[in-house]
Amino acid sequence: MAGVGRVLRTLFPFVRWFPLGAGTLKADLIAGVTVALVLIPQSMAYAQLAGVPAYYGLYAAFLPVAVAALWGSSNQLATGPVAIVALLTAAALQPLATAGSAEYIAYAVLLALIVGVIQLGLGVLRLGVVVNFLSHPVVVGFTNAAAIIIGLSQLNKLLGVSMPKSDVFFRDILGVLAQLPETHVPTLLMGVGAIALMLVLKKRLPRWPNVLVAVVLTTLLSWAIGYEGKLEMPAAAVEQAEARQLVEDYGVRAAEQKATQDRLAERLRRLKTQRAQMRPQDLIALRYEIDSLELQARGEERVAREILNQLRKLQFESDGERLYIAGLAPAGGGTDGKRWRIRRIEDGRLKLVSGGEVVGTVPSGLPPFALPALDPGRMLELLSAAVVIALVGFMESISVAKAMAARTRQRIDPNQELIGQGLANVASSVSNAFPVAGGFSRTAVNMNAGARTGLASVITALVVLLALMFLTPLLYHLPQAVLAGIIMLAVLSLFNFGAMKHAWQAHRHDGVAAGVTFVATLVFAPNLDYGILVGAGVAIVLFLLRRMRPRVARLSRHADGTLRDAHVHNLPESEAIVALRFDGSLYFANVSYFEDAVLGALADNPKARYVLIVGDGINELDASGEELIHHLVHRLHDNGVTLVFSGLKKQVLEVMQRTDLHATIGEENFFRTEDQALAAIYQRLEASGYDATQCPLNLPQRKELFIG
Repeated sequence: MAGVGRVLRTLFPFVRWFPLGAGTLKADLIAGVTVALVLIPQSMAYAQLAGVPAYYGLYAAFLPVAVAALWGSSNQLATGPVAIVALLTAAALQPLATAGSAEYIAYAVLLALIVGVIQLGLGVLRLGVVVNFLSHPVVVGFTNAAAIIIGLSQLNKLLGVSMPKSDVFFRDILGVLAQLPETHVPTLLMGVGAIALMLVLKKRLPRWPNVLVAVVLTTLLSWAIGYEGKLEMPAAAVEQAEARQLVEDYGVRAAEQKATQDRLAERLRRLKTQRAQMRPQDLIALRYEIDSLELQARGEERVAREILNQLRKLQFESDGERLYIAGLAPAGGGTDGKRWRIRRIEDGRLKLVSGGEVVGTVPSGLPPFALPALDPGRMLELLSAAVVIALVGFMESISVAKAMAARTRQRIDPNQELIGQGLANVASSVSNAFPVAGGFSRTAVNMNAGARTGLASVITALVVLLALMFLTPLLYHLPQAVLAGIIMLAVLSLFNFGAMKHAWQAHRHDGVAAGVTFVATLVFAPNLDYGILVGAGVAIVLFLLRRMRPRVARLSRHADGTLRDAHVHNLPESEAIVALRFDGSLYFANVSYFEDAVLGALADNPKARYVLIVGDGINELDASGEELIHHLVHRLHDNGVTLVFSGLKKQVLEVMQRTDLHATIGEENFFRTEDQALAAIYQRLEASGYDATQCPLNLPQRKELFIG
């Protein structure tokens, strides 16, 4: 029975919650509902940040939340859409498709599946330690840069202007700032008002769900004042020739892009279905054609996007039948008095708005459940970004889980948490959503609301389900500027420049890694995965440099009787004995440095006949280290110098014994402590007339014995 119980706990870790008492049920119910009130508006904001329609955030806040709680190891971790993962998702997908398009959403859903499979695989193989390749300084540098990027990415929504799209994020921000004179005042007031309301509520009424209150009030206000104005007209309705030409050019470019995408899709299908039957030369030609079509499609999409950005900067007036550039309508033409802006162009029709942008129609009911299309080409395109998102998302999740566990004294299993997060992302993909992770703010709300088990998150998911089924029509008039304000406030907690300063104070290399990651993330934006990969690479290189040049101390006897660094404490060194302490493992990357340290010390002290290696700090010896010591022993022996070791650890001695290095050095040259080694060396030297009482390495009491 005990074995069956272990199997059940392994396959279904949520059985640990049971039995549930009435007090636990009540606490989890309250916490679950409380978190849902925060999660519903927050998830819609993060969906916008990820580049998908807002209601996809509700999909990501439903099934993944429950799955992560059921198969994770933390009782309080609240999973769902989070800012950094949403931004990484947008950064990965924006070069591949237009944000919000069907193709973009398909990429996002597939990305969630790949992220989930990576995390699930790492968890099943118990490889949670792989996350250590992203060091804390790298994560700190990336998080601070991401916070800046996230905040600035919402600036256009707060101002009610368009955001140009290019390969350089800060060029796009300059494009937004250039439109400051065109700021849509009602949008700005709505966004700033929501931010001010949330800040006041957070300070004055901290127990109130400030985000939900702001969403409810601004949505009601938006509905009451007719905040959104919509108009749909044919492209031919544009009166001015210059603007009409831009609309026509956009239509041509969009049609060319669609035709190219269709040809590309047909070639990819051919590659997938006929690869085995194709001759090598035909396969090479087909792959070349596919690469050319991909480049052509991206170029056409970029040109179309630039034209649309120009159109979005224009403001129009309408008389119900024609559109005029603002200020160019004929006198007495009877326009409606509103200023219209193009939101998008579909099938030759202009979708225009005169007010602020709102969430719009949110489909009621459950998300469509299905696995995404497993296109190998798309999967390869997303793989590097998926690896970064999997690691960053898990790091955020496990950090939050451990922070909560420090308060509850619960034991967190990183590998089980990886499985939980992996299954959550697979569930997110199956439920037509984007990648998710554990979030700090919601977990803190969950904890403070009294959650005792993961049942609280299951209840949160059920509340979101009820919202999807019955409350979505109420979200239509929610202003996009309010969602932008929610994101801006949420990322304030990500700023932690003090942590970067602390990393520098702890070790210069850590400070450099944090700084390089910070700068690289900003420079490479919107390709954020490049920034974190550069940072991780720099951190690994700096780590290897430290390992390649570990600290080597020449030792002498201090007044307190201990062996200390002679240079640091300005101590005299022995002429007959060179004593070195090597603070690092002996392996392929630093064996030459070890050799140089020994030979350099002997060059400075040519009369020395013994070299004592104090090996307390040597934790490992590989084949390169063993080979070097083997040659060094013979080289020193030929010059009348004996190599002696003290304090070597068991694993190092075992390597020496297996490779016969122990016998080459000689049993008589191994000692448990440095004092035992020095006593034996003195006995050998005294036979040749050496006066050990004058040796700076000798113990004070031993000198007294000699004098006595």
